[in-house]
Amino acid sequence: MKKNMLGTYFFRQTAIDLAPALLGKVISFLSPNTKLFLMMKIIETEAYEVNDKASHAWLGRTPSREALFMPAGTIYMHHCRGAATLNISSLGDGAAVLIKSALVYPYPVVDNKMIAEMQKNNPLPGPRNRPIHRLGAGQTLLCRALGLSVADWNMKNFNDNFFIQDVGYKPSKIITRKRLGIPAHRDPDKLYRFIDNDYLFACTKPNN
Repeated sequence: MKKNMLGTYFFRQTAIDLAPALLGKVISFLSPNTKLFLMMKIIETEAYEVNDKASHAWLGRTPSREALFMPAGTIYMHHCRGAATLNISSLGDGAAVLIKSALVYPYPVVDNKMIAEMQKNNPLPGPRNRPIHRLGAGQTLLCRALGLSVADWNMKNFNDNFFIQDVGYKPSKIITRKRLGIPAHRDPDKLYRFIDNDYLFACTKPNN
């Protein structure tokens, strides 16, 4: 499994190049609870470039944002509406890629034990389980499903227990959209959101 781990060289790209390059790559996280690898394929990303008004770095350099100024490939995690989100620094101070959505891997053939843990990590209110294709349909949902926390991983490097791997898949078509939730004064119209067209049904907002 680990022979195709992405090395730091892979992340030494501009955010606008790294964001589409990450589509189809697989996040693998060894659960400390069950010792199972929880795996999700990246299907949606957003790029935040150097001097980009939408980037957190544009708001100022702070201790919690220091990962944005660390070498490409550094994990940058922060809270969005109280829940964790996963970003990866790219080439250039302040630049990063947000992992916007991911789909359980492999899909539709899935490991029942893995799915059970993801659904436990990321439940719906009430007795129903979250549908498999919606477990990672958003930046906070995918972190919940995997069990990733800001305290554990912000400003850290990928390792043998948490890594991104190349499984030999490339999207047949990548579509671009405006980034979501960007205020009017912070470059909301840039087409810096990248989606694997084959997995629109599992991305954040298929029609936006």
